Amino acid sequence: MAKKNLIVGQSGGPTAVINSSLYGVVSEGIRQEEIGHVYGMVNGIEGFLKGTVLDFEEALPGEKLEYLTYTPGAYLGSCRYKLPQSLEDPVYPELFRRFEEMNIGWFFYIGGNDSMDTVSKLSRYATMIGSDIRIIGEPKTIDNDLVHTDHTPGFGSAARYVASTVREITLDASVYEKKSVTIVEIMGRHAGWLTAAGALARKYTGDNPLLIYLPETAFDTEKFLTKVSSAFEKNCNVVVCVSEGIHDAKGTFICEYDNSVGTDTFGHKMLAGCGKYLENLVRGRLGVKARSIELNVSQRCSASLLSDTDRQEAVTAGIFGVQAALKGETGKMVSFIRQETPDGVYQMKCGLEDVNQICNEEKTVPLSWITEDGSDVTEDFIRYARPLIQGNVALPMGEDGLPVCVYRK
Repeated sequence: MAKKNLIVGQSGGPTAVINSSLYGVVSEGIRQEEIGHVYGMVNGIEGFLKGTVLDFEEALPGEKLEYLTYTPGAYLGSCRYKLPQSLEDPVYPELFRRFEEMNIGWFFYIGGNDSMDTVSKLSRYATMIGSDIRIIGEPKTIDNDLVHTDHTPGFGSAARYVASTVREITLDASVYEKKSVTIVEIMGRHAGWLTAAGALARKYTGDNPLLIYLPETAFDTEKFLTKVSSAFEKNCNVVVCVSEGIHDAKGTFICEYDNSVGTDTFGHKMLAGCGKYLENLVRGRLGVKARSIELNVSQRCSASLLSDTDRQEAVTAGIFGVQAALKGETGKMVSFIRQETPDGVYQMKCGLEDVNQICNEEKTVPLSWITEDGSDVTEDFIRYARPLIQGNVALPMGEDGLPVCVYRK
């Protein structure tokens, strides 16, 4: 009887290490004698339904495969396709018919919350029809908002990028002895993990960024202006980090104060612009120089500041997932479990969690890690995040002086 094959896809927004998770799945899949071919879905489940699939041993033969661990973006391409809520929808038998045609025994999906929803639906449908396909979710998101895992692959590198960039912005802002406010807008709709990473930029107690605002607490513009005015007593150049999703006590996003906001394919409001609104507010009300900087997609697409801890953990998650599926596990997401040695050194091991308990849930920054007035994070967050940004990665460089990446032509 022919060996069963493995198929893997990527979904949602990319990260600097989503391809490292892919490398872990693919390399372990190729290594296992029990597995025949290792296929990739081009543009996720949506692309698979259109028949766009590649064979990794043909696409990235030999040593080329390892270059995935240095390549940002999503090598396979991504999608934001949401499977129907009803398992009676005709798309499900169509998917499993295609799985059967390709002799698929193992299905892996690398992504965030909405991707875990796909894993949940497919695994529940497989159980309903008695399919023996093993379906595993591989976590991914710079937002770090998946529940039942200490953190997610992608967050460490994005946090390192934020911290490093905010430090550079702080040094640039300090060159003039004239009052100024620099507002750095950072990704984070409902969870402020990435914005909180701005605190890692501080070189000493009392250093910039002097103010950090997360969406976990209500934002008050008048109190904000008062805090900025008081901050000038510490430094004439004030740097402020804000999440794109900061909102007032009524739940209205600050960006909506001055903008009409559209929605994405999942119905989520497309948040951007709170930094510009606050810049104009500060300039108009306080009469000082103000500017805003939106870090935007650079937070997730930069490989130049890869955290080696993040990269290695992403690879480990991919390998662990394949090994678990071969043991019969299904309907699970690979999780990270934090451990420490007796002398306090950070360690991590992988575990498995029921994906049905993860999808459509959201992990936010604990309120105990945010100061009482909502304008900063505590040392608890620093201790949590600092180990995740450690380790340098020497990127392979090409003759043009730029990093070498792999990509589909």
